[in-house]
Amino acid sequence: MLTVSTVNVNGLRAAAKKGFVEWLAATDADVVCMQETRAEYEQLPEAVRAPEGWYTLLAPSADKGRSGVAVYSRHQPLERRIGFGSEEFDTSGRYAEIELDQLIVGSLYLPSGEAGTPKQDEKERFMEQFLPYLRELRSRAEQAGKEALVCGDWNIAHQEIDLKNWRNNRKVAGFLPEERSWLSRVFDELGYVDVVRRLFPEGPGPYSWWSYRGKAFDNDSGWRIDYHVATGGLAERAGSAVVEKAPSYDKRWSDHAPVTVSYA
Repeated sequence: MLTVSTVNVNGLRAAAKKGFVEWLAATDADVVCMQETRAEYEQLPEAVRAPEGWYTLLAPSADKGRSGVAVYSRHQPLERRIGFGSEEFDTSGRYAEIELDQLIVGSLYLPSGEAGTPKQDEKERFMEQFLPYLRELRSRAEQAGKEALVCGDWNIAHQEIDLKNWRNNRKVAGFLPEERSWLSRVFDELGYVDVVRRLFPEGPGPYSWWSYRGKAFDNDSGWRIDYHVATGGLAERAGSAVVEKAPSYDKRWSDHAPVTVSYA
């Protein structure tokens, strides 16, 4: 089995002080994809930037203190890549990728956006540029006889069963019709598979993000925006998936929870 986990850490330095280090030491994952690390390599404690037994790839944003992605692997990567060939986004800490013997794994932090603002324009530009890369990635993996997996915070709830209060969020970034349509293209046009939804077809959830506001966590009023998006061959090998939701509000080290999938 190969186990892959993805989590938006909501600031890696802060998460390290609240339980991330202990989680990483205990996890059975072979690969961990992280988003919103918001830290330079030298700002991280040794236990985080170079944990024993892990090969680490960190891709901070040129805009310090923002965004940032990382990929940790127990297996030495054959290749590493930061960015996806975008002049605008390759230094913004949005995408990093490693290549293993049979698998290419990417960590994605898609912009969150904000309806009716320049932030939403940025998100739409990112989606427009990233879609062709996903097509190229699948082709490259097929030619190499490998599978591809893009994990991360996609910042889009695809269906109504992917967020609890969908009726009140129809005009909110993350659940806009054009965003959901774009994600449908990833699945229907490019042939990728939403692995967790394949394993849990009925819903609701399982949610992976809960606002810090109000009682969202206690009431499980969440969103499912953290995905394992895989090529078909890999998706068929997914045997189990779990959202590692903290047992209580005070035990959280991020507003997201790790989404962990084991593949045969």
